[in-house]
Amino acid sequence: MAHGEDDPRIAGTLWRFAPMIYGPTVLFALGEGAVIPLLPIFAADLGADLATAALVASALVVGQLCGNIPAGWAVARLGERLTMTIAGTLSLAGVAGLIVAPSLPVLAAAVFLIGFCAAAFGLARHSFMTTRIPLAFRARALSLLGGTFRLGMFVGPFVAAALLGLFGDAHATVWFFGACLVATVLLVLLGPDPETAVAGARADSRVLEDSGEPVTGSIPVQERVGVFRTMWRHRGVLGRLGLAAASLSAMRSARQVVLPLWGVSIGLDAQTIALVVGISGAIDFALFYASGQVMDRFGRLWAALPAMVLMGAGFLALSFTHDADQAAMWFAMFAAVLGVGNGLSSGILLTLGADTAPKDDPAPYLGSWRTLTDAGGATAPLIVSALATFSLSVAAGAMGVLGLVGALAFVRWVPRFVPRARR
Repeated sequence: MAHGEDDPRIAGTLWRFAPMIYGPTVLFALGEGAVIPLLPIFAADLGADLATAALVASALVVGQLCGNIPAGWAVARLGERLTMTIAGTLSLAGVAGLIVAPSLPVLAAAVFLIGFCAAAFGLARHSFMTTRIPLAFRARALSLLGGTFRLGMFVGPFVAAALLGLFGDAHATVWFFGACLVATVLLVLLGPDPETAVAGARADSRVLEDSGEPVTGSIPVQERVGVFRTMWRHRGVLGRLGLAAASLSAMRSARQVVLPLWGVSIGLDAQTIALVVGISGAIDFALFYASGQVMDRFGRLWAALPAMVLMGAGFLALSFTHDADQAAMWFAMFAAVLGVGNGLSSGILLTLGADTAPKDDPAPYLGSWRTLTDAGGATAPLIVSALATFSLSVAAGAMGVLGLVGALAFVRWVPRFVPRARR
């Protein structure tokens, strides 16, 4: 466990990671967050109806889901730094596609490519941190990684609004994304390798010894078993703890869908809905580092369990308030509860993936892990949409039950698969 006297060393090490890991993460997420809200508009400009525009926007999630397994292969063979460079460069091709797309299929392909590259970029950072961060503050480092991504996605839409006001053209956000990608690639290529920042502080036995040579790729290992053999070898943890993690990802995704729909359903205006959702998001963002502190000091379950119980109970309780006299008040209150639960879960999926990954060659395993969690996030909106045709209350209640079942799964499987010191 980390102690108070370690805080200056921890802060110094995390600060040295900014140019290589946290800075590029903020830039990538900032550009992506500015473009995502406008994807339906780009599709509509090419003649898409609402359903088709939604389909084009969903290509981002599909691309990310499809990219995790190939990204695991790429990181294992090319190294984290080179994979991040290639992913950032290929994303520029996707940006060019957004600007010049003559038809909806080309636009959808460009969105898919950006999602695919985002998966590779994210997995490379995850693998890099898994192999190089000492165990004593792994959760804080990964929670900070998740928090920097949330910061970019939170600020991105406000940047988009400013650019629209300044230039009056939605494509200004795409040019902004392109500039962010160029800066990202330059930081990854030219920034200092943070391996030197932790070479003298490697307290984690999972990290290999420093050879004295600059490390710009993945840490060399004697055997690489490949993505699919890794999936089969670790099917036990992936099929149990991985599914619990997928349920958490589903809760996060469902929150983004249910809250705006709920506000519309109970008759609130757009400004009020945006305010409630914004406050929930601000609470979520404010708690991201607290999650890492809890996991490092008390164990992973102390963050995962409260997060799942809060989100599960919040959805379940919300499902009974639709026709209540003070429906708007209950909506605001439970939106805040969901924000607290989501904030406490920051970094959990990254940390549990790192904890259970093979110590020498984590990338193929992390590709499988992230595919499961992304699948959970992609499936939840489909479940909500299907159940909402009967009743939005039923959809919220189903998400609440899923959250409580997921909490039980964490209680059951974290002690089994996560080493004792990290539970």
